Amino acid sequence: MNNTDNIQPSASNIQQHKKLNIYFTAGIPRLNDTAEILKIIQSSGAEMVEIGMPYSDPVADGPVIQKAHELALRNGMTIATLFEQLKSVKSEIHIPIVLMGYINPVLRFGFEIFCRECAASGVSGLIIPDLPPIEFEKNYQPVLKQYGLNFIFLVTPETSNQRIKYLDSLSSGFLYAVSSSSTTGNNSKEVNNEEYLHRLASLNLKNPVMIGFGIKNKEDFQKVTRKAAGGIIGTSFVSILLENDGWKKKTAEFIHIIVD
Repeated sequence: MNNTDNIQPSASNIQQHKKLNIYFTAGIPRLNDTAEILKIIQSSGAEMVEIGMPYSDPVADGPVIQKAHELALRNGMTIATLFEQLKSVKSEIHIPIVLMGYINPVLRFGFEIFCRECAASGVSGLIIPDLPPIEFEKNYQPVLKQYGLNFIFLVTPETSNQRIKYLDSLSSGFLYAVSSSSTTGNNSKEVNNEEYLHRLASLNLKNPVMIGFGIKNKEDFQKVTRKAAGGIIGTSFVSILLENDGWKKKTAEFIHIIVD
């Protein structure tokens, strides 16, 4: 599963079908629910999953996902535990898995060891928002290539065309387009930023574009994916998990509504 083709939709699929990527934080609502959540996401029709690695200072995330990180850490979730959980369902999960987190915990774990464990656990790619592109090129890209892992960079409405193309050239799998310059879970109307989405679509990028941040429902998903390969939904899904009451049924129903 660790190659670009497994993440990247074909050109024809970009036009005809929009991929749904569901984000959740590992270790919630309980420590050992990760495997069950993965199975629900897959069976309900999402085509990709993004798993957040809990961190004590998730600066790019809004209050809901910050709360999820806090709960996961209290539950005892660690990177090592997450890899054990992923390995336990590796043969059952066939949609691409992308890990999202911050660079400090990964460096403490050991970057090459981390990449080796990703490859052994069925992980297809990484999103590490606070890893600078220059550092990525200089110190980390060769290791990722060695273990067959994709790396996805983020762009925002303020990112210049030149830098978008640069980050696209470094990325593999897809390019993560943040819908607005804020944290996850924001209520900004910028999720409908037509000019920004049109600009991205006009750049003839190497990678398909996935839109994230602020997508709450099917209407949002359909609007932002008109000119993109797909969308990423996180906060609304994580909110259901944090309710910890009937979440198995509710998460499945939530995904079905988006994809149907």
